[in-house]
Amino acid sequence: MQPINHQIIHTDAAPAAIGPYSQAVSANGTIYVSGQIPLDPATGELVDGDFKAQVERVFDNLAAVAEAAGVTLAHVVRVGLYLTDMAQFDVVNEVMKDRFEAPYPARAAIGVASLPKNAAVEADAILVVD
Repeated sequence: MQPINHQIIHTDAAPAAIGPYSQAVSANGTIYVSGQIPLDPATGELVDGDFKAQVERVFDNLAAVAEAAGVTLAHVVRVGLYLTDMAQFDVVNEVMKDRFEAPYPARAAIGVASLPKNAAVEADAILVVD
């Protein structure tokens, strides 16, 4: 079996991986971005502020990884969201409306009991390069 032809994407503008995984992997014109929690890439700590500030940081991190791959959030075709409190879903919608234009990417929102570093939100993404 032939190994997959892929490229590892890394940037210091997004938090370093906190486990044995890559920030993103590009293969066959598709970029798979690992889950991003609201970590400040400079400190490695959760950002201060309310839930909206956390969601903003998550999308800032996704955007930084996309930029390192040579694309933007406009290339996102799917977002996976993980929330510890589904009552905050409207805040996520508000931020997504600011970050994406219609037609919006596909999305899944999953309620979870907990996330790494006790974050309240995490998002991953799939991007396609035309």
